[in-house]
Amino acid sequence: MTDAALLIDDRDGIRTLTLNRPARKNAIDRALWLTLRDTFTETGTDPSIRALVVTGAGGAFCSGADLAAGDDTHPMYKVRLMNEVALALHELPIPTVAKVTGVAVGAGWNLALGCDLVVATPESTFSQIFAKRGLSPDLGGSWLLPKLVGLQQAKRLALLAETITAAEAHALNLVTWVVPGAEIDPFVDDLTGRLAAGPPIALAQTKALLNEGADRTLRDALANEQRAQAMNFGTADAGEAYAAFAAKRPATFTGRWAVPRPSAEK
Repeated sequence: MTDAALLIDDRDGIRTLTLNRPARKNAIDRALWLTLRDTFTETGTDPSIRALVVTGAGGAFCSGADLAAGDDTHPMYKVRLMNEVALALHELPIPTVAKVTGVAVGAGWNLALGCDLVVATPESTFSQIFAKRGLSPDLGGSWLLPKLVGLQQAKRLALLAETITAAEAHALNLVTWVVPGAEIDPFVDDLTGRLAAGPPIALAQTKALLNEGADRTLRDALANEQRAQAMNFGTADAGEAYAAFAAKRPATFTGRWAVPRPSAEK
C-alpha cells in the first residue's frame, strides 16, 4: 500500500522499512509510533529476516516526532510508547542499518542512531533539536550520544541543538559511511546483502555482546563471551565455516542448531 505511513519491503532476507509521510518530512505521529513498535517486535521474531534497513521517503529521513499532530494523549504515555519503539529497535537480534537522505532531526536522528550502522549522503543534515523546542532528548538520545561521541561532544550537540553536516557527523562517529546520493541504494543493498549472508546466530550474539559490553565489567563480558561461543558452536554454521575455508568456497550460513538430540532411554 503506497499510502501507508510505513512501507514494508521484504526481499532476499532483508526487510526495508520506509517512513512514508513525505509532506511532514516523515515526522512520526502516534499511529506511526505504534506501527514502528509492532513492526520492530514482529521483525525480531521472524527467522526469515536477516537484516533490517530503516529509511525515509521523499528525500528526508525523519524530522522527529510530529508535534503538530492532534494528539491529546498524556505526555507520559507518549514518551512511554517512544521508549517501547527505541527498545524494540535496540533489542532486535539482526543487524540494522539506517539509510539517511536529507534531514534527521530530534527523535528522527535518534532513530537512526539506534540502528547498528548509519549510511548517509553528503547532503544529509542532523540536529538534536530538542533544546530549541524547550525539550530534552528522547528516543534514547541521552544514552546513545555519550557512548558514541563522549560526554563533552554529546553535551555540545544536545545543549546547543546545532545542525551539523554528514561530514561532521562522520567525523564524530555518528555516521558510519557517507556515500554520494546516486550510490546510496546500491551501497546499502550490497552492505545488507553481506550482513544477511552472515551466520545469523553468531551475528546476533556478537551484536548483543557489543551492546552489553560497554556497561559491564571485564568479568561480566568474559562470561557473556563464553555463553555466546557455546551457543555458536551448537550451530551448523561453525562447521560450515571451517568446511568452506578448507574447500576454498563461500560459506552458506543458516543458523541451524546442530547438536544431536539425546537418544530416548530404553
